[in-house]
Amino acid sequence: MTEYVLRCPASGQTLNDSTETILLSNPASTVPALLRTEYAVRRLQPLEADHGIYRFSDWLPLARTLTGSSAPVTYHSTALGRHLGLQRLYVTFSGYWPERGASMLTGTFKECEAFAVCGRITADFPATLVVASAGNTARAFIHVCSQNRIPAVVVVPEQNLDAIWSPFPVHDSVTLIAAGDGADYSDAIDLAGRIAALDGYVGEGGARNVARRDGMGTTVLSAVTEIGRIPDYYFQAVGSGTGAIAAWEAQQRFVADGRFGSNNMRLMLSQNAPFLPMYNSWKARSRELISQDESTEKRQIEEIYAKVLSNRHPPWAVHGGLFDAMEQSDGEMYAIENEAAREAELLFERHEGIDISEPASVAVASLLQAVARRDVEPDAAIMLNITGGGMRRFATEHTNYPVTPRRIVPQSDMSSERVAALMREL
Repeated sequence: MTEYVLRCPASGQTLNDSTETILLSNPASTVPALLRTEYAVRRLQPLEADHGIYRFSDWLPLARTLTGSSAPVTYHSTALGRHLGLQRLYVTFSGYWPERGASMLTGTFKECEAFAVCGRITADFPATLVVASAGNTARAFIHVCSQNRIPAVVVVPEQNLDAIWSPFPVHDSVTLIAAGDGADYSDAIDLAGRIAALDGYVGEGGARNVARRDGMGTTVLSAVTEIGRIPDYYFQAVGSGTGAIAAWEAQQRFVADGRFGSNNMRLMLSQNAPFLPMYNSWKARSRELISQDESTEKRQIEEIYAKVLSNRHPPWAVHGGLFDAMEQSDGEMYAIENEAAREAELLFERHEGIDISEPASVAVASLLQAVARRDVEPDAAIMLNITGGGMRRFATEHTNYPVTPRRIVPQSDMSSERVAALMREL
């Protein structure tokens, strides 16, 4: 439905997309790089709001559209902005907030990537989709795949199962598997990779999937078309940093569009302390990710408030990854303690009138820190990406359906041979 090609930023080559698999890299390139979409339509023409996320279909890599989507909503914040002394603070909200026109039923902007990823594959796609998640992405893909009868296997850490629910009963096209024995997000990614290597399955691809990034980039499409210009600053909390890469790529498309200015939107990103691999790497200006031993990082992940911000292997150093995005946007990174995130969450709800998720709370706390440090000007155009919200409200107005894993896989059963036997059994 959408005309586009995929460009490899390392080699400069262009590739046509595939209908038989999910193309994640340039097989001819010797340098790891994130492919990028180049759309035939250079000037974005959004459709009406009732098209959901597909109102931005000009800049989404689509083979089809699906039912039930909602786009991010951007509005000028007067209450929080006045409290912080910011004249042009814009909130881009993804979640459930009917009065604002936001109806993401799983309460997170991960629905943007799910509707884009699933829209990239055809109705007769020959493989079962495999998705790994720390929680929010799983909830979104379970919902989208269930409602649209798309075969999918979703893998999450057992310790994050409390974040997995559905706004509707889940169709049997979707299988949930949990990685047990204290597994974290990175372990779930490894388990999902072993499943995806089996015949009849294909990995969704995470940050390497252009549809995932362009789906999340609709937050910036919403903001720029509402504000009328590219923002000066972009605030978001990051787990893998994929959403921030998506924002950077969207900003570049708007520069090429030519109608919204050419300013360099600075990425103002945050991690939840004490788990700070990207924060530490950026402060050291290190392209190589500064990591600690696995046991230390897993202990830190257990301590953070926003559990989903816990990817131990983010797309940091890869060509076109987050280090490049931060460097080219002259970005900044903030370390946010748990208590600061909780206080920011209450502050946002008090001033704006809606509950927000833990990762969004970390982003709000980073904005407070930036204002205190005078990192942003009072008259700057600021985009605050609220990546999830309204979940508490949704739970008071609707039924949340639990999603039970078909199997909890202990670490001892995560070898390729055992995983293959498990999937034959299931």
